Amino acid sequence: MAVYRRTSRPRFTLLLLVLTAITLLTLDERSNGLGIVDGARDGAQDLFAPVKAAADSVFRPVTDFFDGALHYGDVTAENDRLREQLAERESAMLQAADAAREREALLDLAGLDFVGDIPTVAARVVLTPASGFELTLSIDRGRDAGVAKGMAVVSGGGLVGQVIDVSRTRSTVRLVTDASSNVGVRLAATGETGVAAGRGAGSTLRVDLVDPKTKVDKGEIVVTSGLQNSAYPPGIPVGKVVAATTATGALQQDVTIEPTVDLPRVTFVKVLQWGPAR
Repeated sequence: MAVYRRTSRPRFTLLLLVLTAITLLTLDERSNGLGIVDGARDGAQDLFAPVKAAADSVFRPVTDFFDGALHYGDVTAENDRLREQLAERESAMLQAADAAREREALLDLAGLDFVGDIPTVAARVVLTPASGFELTLSIDRGRDAGVAKGMAVVSGGGLVGQVIDVSRTRSTVRLVTDASSNVGVRLAATGETGVAAGRGAGSTLRVDLVDPKTKVDKGEIVVTSGLQNSAYPPGIPVGKVVAATTATGALQQDVTIEPTVDLPRVTFVKVLQWGPAR
C-alpha cells in the first residue's frame, strides 16, 4: 500500500527566500550602497514579485470590502440627497405645468364671445363629482357674490351646467351630462331644434326631437336654443355631433353629442346672471 508523503520542497524554498532577503538587508546596511548588493537586491525583488502579486490578488477583495463598508454611509447619504433634489425638481415642474394650465383656463374664460353683455360671476371649482350617479360640482361663490339658483354656468369651451343649490359662499352645479339634465338646443348648421338630455354615466348626451329628414353631420356644433322660457341664453356651445342615425319608420333621429367642455377637468367657470324673467 502506497503512502502519500507531502514533499518539503515548497517550505524549503520559502525558507531559502526568507534567509536570502535577510542576508541582503544585512549586507545592504553594511555595504553603504555597493553595486553588488544593489544587484542582488534587484534580483531578490524580481524573485519575490510573483509572490507579492499573488498576495495582492488574494487580499484585494478583502481590502475593497472594508473600504466600501467604511464609505457606505457617505454613499447612502449622497444618494438620499440626490433623490431629494430630483423629487424637488419634479415637483417644481408639475407646479409649473399646473400653473400654465390654470393660466390657459383663465385666458379662455376672459373672452367668452357667446356670453355677450350678460353679467357674470367668476368662480373656481372646489369639488368635482365623487361618483357617476350624481354629476355635480361645487364652486366657491354663492349668494354673497350674486349667484342664484337656476343660473347657467359656463367655461371657455361652452356650457357646464346649471346652479341647483346655493349657500352664502358656495354653490352646487348640476352638469349637462347628469341624467336629470335637459337643455334646449339648436343645430348650428341647419337651425333644427331639439333637447339634449344627459345620460348619467359616460360623457355623451342624447339629442331628441330632431326631424328624420334633417341633415346632421358628424362634428356639427350644437348650441343652446334660447327659446321662450329656456333656462339658458341662446348661442352657448353645448357639444359636437359624434353620431346621427335614423331607424326605419322612426319619428326622430338618434343623435349623440359630446360636450365641448372637458367636464372632469374644468377648473374655472363663470355664472351667468341671467334667467327667463330677466
